[in-house]
Amino acid sequence: MPTRHKIKYKICISGAAETGYCSADALEKAEELGKLVAQADMVLVTGATTGTPYWAAKGAKSAGGTVIGFSPAASETAHIKTYHLPIDYHDTIVFTGFEYSGRNLLLTRAADAVIIVCGRMGTLNEFTIAFEDQKPIGVLEGTGITADHIREIVERSHRGPGKIVYSRNPKELLKEVVQLIDKDKAINHR
Repeated sequence: MPTRHKIKYKICISGAAETGYCSADALEKAEELGKLVAQADMVLVTGATTGTPYWAAKGAKSAGGTVIGFSPAASETAHIKTYHLPIDYHDTIVFTGFEYSGRNLLLTRAADAVIIVCGRMGTLNEFTIAFEDQKPIGVLEGTGITADHIREIVERSHRGPGKIVYSRNPKELLKEVVQLIDKDKAINHR
């Protein structure tokens, strides 16, 4: 009988591509999260973009991890020349051809959990997709913009707490997110 391989968890790090409004240490924390994902033998998935997702990918690759990007472009040429997005620090990039909103849907659905670092409107879109899909979500508070408003958005939306954990510490946040994934997997495999 062949050995059954355990499927690695896929962690999406979602955040601002334009980081001018993020906290001073947001990129450093994104890079640390990427390293932690790789060190835990999980796969990092990103929007194949600049800013916080790029730094997370850089961190994952520095720790020998695997990074899969989901691009809004339909081809590598469009990814680079039309969207002006990077290709380094990724092992594979899926060229969705679905612009940003379609890419966001595929990205979040491909992940077992989504972690929010800083963020702007696109990150909020990825958050709401993950929330509606009842995915585990981690929010790295103190990194700016969207990440620092998620608690209030959830509270004011009157839709329940979702499967969300909050922390200012990347290591603690990832640990709690993995616990949420483990819980989901245990329920789904019963």
